[in-house]
Amino acid sequence: MTEAARQTSPRLWIKDPLAILAEGAERGIVVEGTRIAALVPKGSEPAGRIDRRFDASAHVVLPGLINTHHHFYQTLTRALPAALGKELFPWLKALYPVWARLDPDALGSAVRVALAELLLSGCTTTTDHHYVFPKGLERAIDIEVEAAKSLGIRVTLTRGSMNLSEKDGGLPPDAVVQDEDTILADCARLVDLHHQRGPGAMVQIALAPCSPFSVTQSLMRRTAELAEKLEVRLHTHLAETNDENAYCLEKFGCRPLDYLEQNGWASERVWLAHGVHFEPGEFARLAKAGVSVTHCPCSNQYLASGMCKVHGLEQAGVNVGLGVDGSASNNASNLIQEVRAAMLLQKLQYGSSAIGHKDALRWATQGSAGCLGRSDLGAIEVGRQADLALFKLDELRFAGATDPLAAILVCGAHRADRVMVAGTWRVENGVIPGLDLTALIARQNLAAKRLAGAA
Repeated sequence: MTEAARQTSPRLWIKDPLAILAEGAERGIVVEGTRIAALVPKGSEPAGRIDRRFDASAHVVLPGLINTHHHFYQTLTRALPAALGKELFPWLKALYPVWARLDPDALGSAVRVALAELLLSGCTTTTDHHYVFPKGLERAIDIEVEAAKSLGIRVTLTRGSMNLSEKDGGLPPDAVVQDEDTILADCARLVDLHHQRGPGAMVQIALAPCSPFSVTQSLMRRTAELAEKLEVRLHTHLAETNDENAYCLEKFGCRPLDYLEQNGWASERVWLAHGVHFEPGEFARLAKAGVSVTHCPCSNQYLASGMCKVHGLEQAGVNVGLGVDGSASNNASNLIQEVRAAMLLQKLQYGSSAIGHKDALRWATQGSAGCLGRSDLGAIEVGRQADLALFKLDELRFAGATDPLAAILVCGAHRADRVMVAGTWRVENGVIPGLDLTALIARQNLAAKRLAGAA
């Protein structure tokens, strides 16, 4: 923002919050344009002019939550009978034939459902990992960009890929995979067309082969080389299940992290989904390379994949963020509920006193911002983007709560009252202005039935 624009931007004082996840901001914060201009400490008034005020005395103010792993299209296959009660590999085998029927209209609905649900849960920045490209859906990422812009949410969309189908010894059917050259050409196209750089970027593109068991070694290597050339980030699933470990040992003669390192993926531009089955001796290697890990607690519990060792990873120096994962394994795109699940799961693993509510909130804010390489997000500090999530404690579940900030997780908040992205309110009074949720739900239900073959 130029100095002239800054002088004419309205200055909003979000005043006297019930609680706020920031030091020295007891009386709130001042938002100017798209950024946080000032923190207002206890006993103080904001310096300079104030054009508008928002009374936050009934609100707990958090940095906008950041979701670092999702599969938007899977909102179409929630609670699908054929996939219930299965672990990861058979779960995928049950769902791939359904996902092979995806079309642009169904994807458009799924993306809007996922983004709306995320916004309403306090999420201001989200990623997506889209890796199925049946015929007619070659512009899937472009559809996602359009939906994100219409809702005003910040996104890092990862151009996923699979080039190993069942005939090659992989899991997916032929209909959803693409050849290596097609994949890499589209990766370059998307970065050139949509990727924004620098602080405040609203749309970014990353490159994301699905997993070691769904792409060739050549595609893993060439994708890493292309990401280096284009200066974008890299993402993939890794160490999610014991089946994956066994696959890598049998096919490559090494563990998943070894395979990653051999193919040029041990770098600061990489963040990995799940990381459940890394061994303690591998933590230091991840930290040294600067690789981040996204913890997906609900998905890991639902598919019985295991428990990511978040506390151990952090102690070794690994940056950890949070992700809701695909709705077909999590069956929700609710990030504040994911934060609570992460807190509870890590308490179970390491002891109640070892993990607190602020740890889990840190994973969903600063940790997730680190996964995406975004130093302009993830905290309520002067100069950072004005991405905020405001929660009220006026539901029955909060009655009797003494510590408002702890209550958000301990008592189970599930919906934000207000959400701001880049200085603009995108959720007001628990509603996304201009979005007809009733019509969206009806469209999604129809698309889901059609996809499952029930209509």
